[in-house]
Amino acid sequence: MNDSNKKVLLAFGLSFLILVLWRFVFPPPPPVEPPPAKSPTPVQTPAPTSKPAAPTSPSAAKPAARVPVPVALAVQQGSQAEEIVVENSLARITLSTEGAVVKSWVLKKFKDETGQPLDVVNRKACETLGFPMSLGTPDAETTKKLNSALYVVTPKGSALAAPGKLEFVYSDGKVQARKVLSFSDGYDVHVEASLFDGQRYLLVEVAWPGGFGDHSLPPQVKESMHNLVHGSAEKIESESQHKIKDDQVFSGPLPIAGMTDRYFALVYLPDVPEQVALKVGRRTWNPPDWKEKEPPRETFAALASALPQALGFRIFVGPKDLDVLKAMRPPLDKLVDYGWFSFVAKPLFLAMRYIHDQWIHNFGWAIVLLTVLINMALFPIKLKQIRSAQEMQRVAPIVKGIQDKYKNYKFNDPRKQKMNQEVMKVYQEHGVNPLSGCLPMVVQLPFLYGFYRVLDTSIELRHAPWILWIHDLSAKDHLYILPVLMVITMFLLQKMTPTPTADPAQQRMFMLMPLFMGFMFMNFASGLVLYWLTGNVIGIGQQMIINRLVPKAAPPSPPRKGAAKEN
Repeated sequence: MNDSNKKVLLAFGLSFLILVLWRFVFPPPPPVEPPPAKSPTPVQTPAPTSKPAAPTSPSAAKPAARVPVPVALAVQQGSQAEEIVVENSLARITLSTEGAVVKSWVLKKFKDETGQPLDVVNRKACETLGFPMSLGTPDAETTKKLNSALYVVTPKGSALAAPGKLEFVYSDGKVQARKVLSFSDGYDVHVEASLFDGQRYLLVEVAWPGGFGDHSLPPQVKESMHNLVHGSAEKIESESQHKIKDDQVFSGPLPIAGMTDRYFALVYLPDVPEQVALKVGRRTWNPPDWKEKEPPRETFAALASALPQALGFRIFVGPKDLDVLKAMRPPLDKLVDYGWFSFVAKPLFLAMRYIHDQWIHNFGWAIVLLTVLINMALFPIKLKQIRSAQEMQRVAPIVKGIQDKYKNYKFNDPRKQKMNQEVMKVYQEHGVNPLSGCLPMVVQLPFLYGFYRVLDTSIELRHAPWILWIHDLSAKDHLYILPVLMVITMFLLQKMTPTPTADPAQQRMFMLMPLFMGFMFMNFASGLVLYWLTGNVIGIGQQMIINRLVPKAAPPSPPRKGAAKEN
């Protein structure tokens, strides 16, 4: 062992010896015993006057679990039913102290089908099924009592300008019900509802029974347009309400839940999406003037607390306007469903809205101008179709000769395969693509479906007029003038366009196509018919130019010798 290692060991031993001697020379002071603990004094929960004490947050310290000490609930109830009107620039909401419910919810910028201000609450149905903001509990008697009781409202008064807050409280000495509604200057309202029995919160739900939307529409039409929605801002699931047979419960997390019709939405936005559930179902009622065999059914949607605690949420009641929905938090723009071809439909809508807002200020003429632009962009494809049709005409007699050669054979005969091979060889020799004539129609289909979805879902086109008798581009032409003009222009266009076949039977089928399309478009939105009609008129003009510039097809070549003989 060298000297340096010895020195290290010596230093280590001396340090250890010093520590041991230190504890003997300077011993630590004896431990001080803590004073005896006092008996814990039970904490009395104060009796809530207008708001029960908030439950302990999960992050708070958790000593031994204690049973809440019951407190006496003061009796609180109103003397008579009163109505309070809350209003901002977008909505006018009428509430009643009887049940603390909503009697009317008018969207001020919109009219119903009769031209009256749009009230999304079906008052007649609600008198039987219950009004919006009705409370629900596991006990039917308690539910009935809470929704018919007279509440005390703060502040007093018959009118309130939003933004503002209303608090409704009712207590019979056993259960206290409380609702606080905070109104914004937009389409959403924050709601906090709770039930307190003097010792703990109870499970509670807030329902919108009696249906939702434009109740001036016929029941069959209204029912076909209603959907149940639930999910998140990234993905919203939608289900047609008429498919709901039994009551259903959707558990959380539910950042977004509610119901929609064609143009409007009722959406719950819970404060804690993980602690709620959505209850939905259908209820029948009997209108006084109902003459049909089956009574109408209305959908109810209730947001329920999954835990015994106060239930907090925002409720959005407004139009399915993209700008309005995007401004919400979380964003609700996925409520506007453009279907399979959304990659075409949404740009079509944005382009049409831009033309309307910046240039024309009429959605009918915006559709016309947008159709012109689309057809000009597709003109090279149409020119290719015309040339292909002319080539098909030129070789049609040869093809027909080959088909006649094999016409006596059955469809499943192997020799039919040889016929197809000979026809394809003719096409190759003459540089003809038999599928190129279908290309313009294939390209048009996404635009057609895109316009259909835009007219079916965009609230901007609801009740949007064009000219004269067209007062609503989203509704059908009740005079059927546009469908008739569409059929006539389709006939003219077909007469001017080369037919890609010489078969008389197929030509007759082509001539029947305008009648079929006209019959199908009779009940479509007049804006969609306007799009197709405008495309026909543009097509006629383009065809006149093509017929002048593109030389006519050469006379057909005679069939090859022996073409009519069997091999």
